[in-house]
Amino acid sequence: MSRINFGAKPLMFPQPVLIIATYDENGVPNAMNAAWGITTDFHEISISLSEHKTTDNFLKTGAFTVSMATEDQVRACDYVGIASGRQVPDKFAKAGFHATKSAFVNAPLIDELPMALECTVKSFNDGILVGEIVNVSADESVCTNGAVDPKKLKPITFDPCNNAYLALGEKVGNAFQDGAALK
Repeated sequence: MSRINFGAKPLMFPQPVLIIATYDENGVPNAMNAAWGITTDFHEISISLSEHKTTDNFLKTGAFTVSMATEDQVRACDYVGIASGRQVPDKFAKAGFHATKSAFVNAPLIDELPMALECTVKSFNDGILVGEIVNVSADESVCTNGAVDPKKLKPITFDPCNNAYLALGEKVGNAFQDGAALK
């Protein structure tokens, strides 16, 4: 096997496309696109962020939601990543998003994105947001047998090598089962 070296870059697959939504001090919703996030414990998410309108907001309200970007909303999800909430005060509306207040945290759920983690801020230090997952909600339309169905949700991932969004592929195995054959 011949390898190509790319240097020290954040090239990892898949990278979820996360849409972080917050309210400002006046209750105006804002959203931004972030790819560098991961669940870091059973009730915890960590996301690498620089300073944004979104960070200003969650530091004031103590809450945020994280929605999974979907194939159906690629354009809007990309837009909230390239437009600044500090320069475009109505970017949430310009993206075509509509907000419903979370029943669990002081942050908006994005009606057009059917799955969200509803979080409180545990910490924001050195550009790392750590949130406590208080609730996960999903529209019934993306669920099968009481669980989120990835084929119905249609989440997208970020391809950092080609600056592209990709759809998820087919199921290829069973977690916590297939490896048992090697025991």
